[in-house]
Amino acid sequence: MSKAINRTISVIGLGYVGLPVAVAFGKKSRVIGFDVNSTRIDELVNGIDRTGEVEFDELGSTDVLYTSNLNELSKADFHIVAVPTPIDNNKKPDLKPLLSASKTVGQILKKGDIVVYESTVYPGATEEECAAILESESGLVSGKDFFLGYSPERINPGDKTHTFKTIKKVVSAQDENTLEIVAKVYSSVVDAGVYMAASIKVAEAAKVIENTQRDLNIALMNELAVLFKRMNIDTYDVLAAAGTKWNFLPFEPGLVGGHCIGVDPYYLTHKSTLLGYDPQVILSGREINDSMGKYIADSLIDNLKNSSKKLDEVVITVLGITFKENVPDIRNTRVIDIVNELGNYPVTIQVYDPCADSQDVKSEYQIDLVELDDLDKADAVILAVPHNDFVKQGWKLISELLQVKEGVVYDIKSILDRDTTPENINLIRL
Repeated sequence: MSKAINRTISVIGLGYVGLPVAVAFGKKSRVIGFDVNSTRIDELVNGIDRTGEVEFDELGSTDVLYTSNLNELSKADFHIVAVPTPIDNNKKPDLKPLLSASKTVGQILKKGDIVVYESTVYPGATEEECAAILESESGLVSGKDFFLGYSPERINPGDKTHTFKTIKKVVSAQDENTLEIVAKVYSSVVDAGVYMAASIKVAEAAKVIENTQRDLNIALMNELAVLFKRMNIDTYDVLAAAGTKWNFLPFEPGLVGGHCIGVDPYYLTHKSTLLGYDPQVILSGREINDSMGKYIADSLIDNLKNSSKKLDEVVITVLGITFKENVPDIRNTRVIDIVNELGNYPVTIQVYDPCADSQDVKSEYQIDLVELDDLDKADAVILAVPHNDFVKQGWKLISELLQVKEGVVYDIKSILDRDTTPENINLIRL
């Protein structure tokens, strides 16, 4: 479908979510891609996407004006806000990026403009928090002079199959006329079509429970993994057997990090607490998943204590620091929980990750990444993030990283072939 209506689109926030959105619309017509990070703008102008979500050729084939200039932003009348919504150190919603973006948009807002938010929030945030700032900055009235929409992002970083264009888009707005416009705009680029939610709050709630559901299912798998370990049962053997039933859900244990699954549930529980309801199941799942780094580290140390070496002589190599495989994103990675917990023991820890930016890791976590050729031979290897590079090399890589006589390998995602485990290796699977 070609562009259904005469709207000039802007995308505010050009990260994992915003850039693919801008590029998709930029294949139809001129799009204003706005970001406050001037370095990010310079990179995109030169065809560089450090997130790896959009290839060089695709960037060059779209009509996107990358800018930090408010005057350019003011030329648009359909604004899509796609900025991060993280949590703070107390696991409370951090709306500063969202409110700052709202302030920016409010400064250039005109009568008739539509502002659509894609950032994950708790139900009510768009109409209660964002609208107030837009009104304050613009002097206009929401629902009369300008109009709100909400269309939750469903980008899966690193996934080249389920993309912005191939995932059905949930859309919502504060009135029927705006909803029709929002639906037409997104339908022009989303091949999978759109679903019109009953209200903005419904769309906000739908988004936040998508990841809450996944979080709880993974929490169950993690708790089962801890339980089965005590029973001396391999978790993946159990899942393979249970998975033969048609309605058994294929979830697996593991670390839950990143900027979605490990974060979004706290937005829902925050709103719940404000309303006087103490959520129990959701927070229990979060507690289990947040505890897995410590569990893995302690389990490894228990195994190493049975070796001939004293702990202060032990070298541990951690493979992977990003929050998931094949992406450079280190935000909210839970691998850091393993590293920090191991830091409580007198062991030497070295971390290698071919996907992560060493300066970002140093700045965020005060960890110096070690290049592959500079790794010391290790007594234990933790395969924390199954990047393709690690998976392809398999046991050959692991064996080269270990001491000659013996070694412990903790394969968190059970990627390595158990049947071909070298004789001298003690393999642990979550």
